[in-house]
Amino acid sequence: MATRLALRGVELRYVITDHLFRRGPQSIPDIVDDLHHYGFEVTAPASKTVSDALRWEVRRGRLRRLRRGHYGPGVMPRGTEHRIYARAMALRAQAVLLTARDDEQWWNLVSTDW
Repeated sequence: MATRLALRGVELRYVITDHLFRRGPQSIPDIVDDLHHYGFEVTAPASKTVSDALRWEVRRGRLRRLRRGHYGPGVMPRGTEHRIYARAMALRAQAVLLTARDDEQWWNLVSTDW
């Protein structure tokens, strides 16, 4: 089995925030599944860890809580959005290298609206 990139703290928050800005509103289980699909690992219990990261970003206004367990994008300055996007893409690149995917899969992953 391929190794996955473990996310926690600010890296987890940035990847989730970027993900919701690109994909739109999602539930916590969907976010956890998408993180796993893109080669990331979240400490157990994953739903609690993701929920804590979401709560942090909601307090800063970057994300919005739509209803219980469902979150969507909020408001973010362009500079902050650029910083979060750049860091999230760098982490995605690391995750792809760790999961040992070939070049074609890498470009397909990078080109998707994430």
